[in-house]
Amino acid sequence: MNAPVHFRTKEEQVADYLREGIIAGRFPRGARLKQQEIATLLQTSITPVREALKLLEAEGYVTGDSYRGATVAPFDIDASRETLNLRILLETQLVRGAVEQATSADIEELRVLAGEFAQAFAAGDNETARAANYRFHHRMFEIARMPQTLHFVQILWARYPFDLINRLKGRVVRAADEHEALLQAFISSDVAAAMLATRQHIESGWLELRDHVQGGAAA
Repeated sequence: MNAPVHFRTKEEQVADYLREGIIAGRFPRGARLKQQEIATLLQTSITPVREALKLLEAEGYVTGDSYRGATVAPFDIDASRETLNLRILLETQLVRGAVEQATSADIEELRVLAGEFAQAFAAGDNETARAANYRFHHRMFEIARMPQTLHFVQILWARYPFDLINRLKGRVVRAADEHEALLQAFISSDVAAAMLATRQHIESGWLELRDHVQGGAAA
């Protein structure tokens, strides 16, 4: 039996565009998000933009007040260790489900997305690389068909320093290698290898940022 097709509402499309933009650094921390500008950019009305921003505020991507409107939320470094552990717990389960569900077409789509990530970095377009990285992981987790778990992971992503990690020297190259390890596990249908690769991928970025921050503090 074929899986049901999920039709995304305009609100969901706008929210996903903004999530990707925040994680990629297109919308920097502390930046104000103007509803009319977003609506014009996406060629939609104000209503789905307003509803998307409410959703992102509930998830922690933005903060809002009656005077300034929506603002990209700052990063809380003190909460990063807890977020790291929760990401490992949930994302390894999503990867398990994705490997078990993935078709050859799904794997080819992931390979294309991983290639877009590497190509953007090679071209020096770091913002596009970060956006491609978001799409790669989001699509991978969609394959698992565990929407509630993915929803909680997206909330965790709002609290994670992707923009800081991906600016570390050499990090994007190492991330591309880690993506390849994940793809090989998918091709082999090796659940254990995919879960281990996911854990190592999440941990390596965080550890590199921690060492960078600690090194800067000691300098």
